[in-house]
Amino acid sequence: MDIETMKKVLLVLTSHDTLGDTGEPTGYFVGEAAHPWKVFRDAGYFVDFASIAGGQPPQDGKDEEDEVQRQYLEDETVRASLYNTPRISVVDPAQYDAVYLVGGHGTMWDFAGNAHLQSLVAAVHDAGGVVGAVCHGPSGLVDVELSNGLRIVEGRRVAAFTNAEEDEVGKSDVVPFLLEDKLVEQGADVRTASNWTENVVVDDRLVTGQNPQSAAGVAKEMTKLLTEVVREQKAAQEADSAALRQAHDAEKSEDDQG
Repeated sequence: MDIETMKKVLLVLTSHDTLGDTGEPTGYFVGEAAHPWKVFRDAGYFVDFASIAGGQPPQDGKDEEDEVQRQYLEDETVRASLYNTPRISVVDPAQYDAVYLVGGHGTMWDFAGNAHLQSLVAAVHDAGGVVGAVCHGPSGLVDVELSNGLRIVEGRRVAAFTNAEEDEVGKSDVVPFLLEDKLVEQGADVRTASNWTENVVVDDRLVTGQNPQSAAGVAKEMTKLLTEVVREQKAAQEADSAALRQAHDAEKSEDDQG
């Protein structure tokens, strides 16, 4: 990643709008996009949106009383971006320093198993970027294989929507799989908290959250990691510059003595 192009975050949204065979509408949970959007924006980051199929992603779970959600839904830049999001297959991962997978039940149908999303998440992580996901968003981490041959969640601490929470909302028999169980099958060390309690887990450059209450916290931890990445890159560049200056001075000294 180039320091000059840092601070660019991609929010990925589901395009799936129906809860299985029930006919009930679904989509992405608005608060899980709105609160991280505000955290990233307030930190001075550029925020882009993309969705699995492109176009206008379906919304679910909107809270009119939430001031942050109201700001998000009324922001002209956000409205323009959401009107016609690019599909994930055309997004260049090299343009982003972080990717954040927004939750919502729709993700359970089109995040998991999407080769383009898997490739994008792996590319951002392999390039030293930060990957975040909240609630059902970690379904997009399933089967993501990194360049080292390991799954991104393998042997790592993660949080996601729990079996108990799925039971409480009455969707355990509707979703195509239980996310907590699937992540465990993938080798993840799933850390759970009481239903609807904020639970954010950081494992290196992977940040995950359990439920909507964890969305802002995931974004805050991601910004901390991005700040650290910038510091490390600046330190490396300064060390390289110092080494070049030292080599140049040594050459000049030899020429002067010659």
